[in-house]
Amino acid sequence: MQTETPRGADRSFLFVLGSSRADGNTETLARAAAEQLPAEIPRRWVDLAKLPLPDFEDGRHESEFRTVHANEELLRQATLEATDIVIASPLYWYSLSAHTKRYLDYWSGWLTAPGSDFKQRMAGRTLWGVTVMADRDEVVADGLVASLNNSAAYMRMRFGGVLFGNGSRPGQVKNDARAMVRAKTFFHSETPLARFPFEEGTAGR
Repeated sequence: MQTETPRGADRSFLFVLGSSRADGNTETLARAAAEQLPAEIPRRWVDLAKLPLPDFEDGRHESEFRTVHANEELLRQATLEATDIVIASPLYWYSLSAHTKRYLDYWSGWLTAPGSDFKQRMAGRTLWGVTVMADRDEVVADGLVASLNNSAAYMRMRFGGVLFGNGSRPGQVKNDARAMVRAKTFFHSETPLARFPFEEGTAGR
């Protein structure tokens, strides 16, 4: 069954900041895009550098019980409370930052926790990406885009795409006129259900 994307006041955004730098270019671009959302739409910002998580340990086949870190539970609840999750990660070595990847790794634990309905509750929600990189060629970020798209596809979520910006030194993204223009309409884009690459073109077969 296809779940409709909530609109207007029924939506709520979670911005997950994955940079190792405070007030970095990716956060600047994400905030520029967030400013274009209607005032009545709630938005919450979490900085993964300020909510550190230990490395994820996959213990699903070892024990039904594991210690839940306070920051983990805060992030889990924030994730479940949002209709739209925005991953704001700089491009580090052509993929997501370590902070961001660790956060997504914890989704694996939330999927397999006893009595969890995490996957069912996430289905139909929307995953977005925002990234700023030093390279001007967006193709170098294909790994980051694929990671987010495929994660959304596995979770049966919608994918709003990735907002790209160019910059390296603090504040440099503000000089990227193309990115700042895109930010004005980014969250108004269509959000189709995410598909794995091998599923493209198979609708209706």
